[in-house]
Amino acid sequence: MIKKIKASTSEKVIFAFIIILAIFSFGFFFSIKNKCLFVKNFDPQEIAFKDPDNIAILNVECGNVIMELYPDISPNAVKRFKYLINSKAYDDVAFHRVIKDTLIQAGDLEFGKKGNLNYAKIGTGKSGLGTINSEIDNPFNFDKGSVGLVRTKKYNTEDSQFFIILKDEPLYETEYTPVGKVIYGLKALEKIKYLDKSQYVLRPDFINSFYMLIDQ
Repeated sequence: MIKKIKASTSEKVIFAFIIILAIFSFGFFFSIKNKCLFVKNFDPQEIAFKDPDNIAILNVECGNVIMELYPDISPNAVKRFKYLINSKAYDDVAFHRVIKDTLIQAGDLEFGKKGNLNYAKIGTGKSGLGTINSEIDNPFNFDKGSVGLVRTKKYNTEDSQFFIILKDEPLYETEYTPVGKVIYGLKALEKIKYLDKSQYVLRPDFINSFYMLIDQ
């Protein structure tokens, strides 16, 4: 006859500790693997906007990023931006330049498309529509969530590439052409892939879709 051996109190405590540790480790691993776990996904259909004609929805891995565009401040830039959004030019385009907690950049239509990335040239691509003039005269506060068009070192070279800042950048005023601001979903942008030692990202995240609210 086999005699049962009762576990001591200390053995029970150790066993319980091991179970709790295993559960915690599994939960931590899951949360690390799922970077979008605590990011709220905003449904634009559930929000009442004052100016729905100028609401754009950028969909990324962790959800919707809802931005308000400002044609009164930068009419030509917003016109170009809307044209590219409406033509679906930005869909499947890489976030090729990302600085942690500072800035994300996308919109290289020539060298940044999914399945056709050119790491040697990304960031220099064009839309084929030509450049537009900088619009920097109207007052605009480049605070967190602001969206602007990328240019070269020279003014009047804006095209399709855009950036979104993840912190206040007051020195950008009168330097870059603004097109709008993120009003919902900034947290989803903070989860965009970045590299610690380079601003340019290998195997980057991509824009899933970009569309105007009135088209839905």
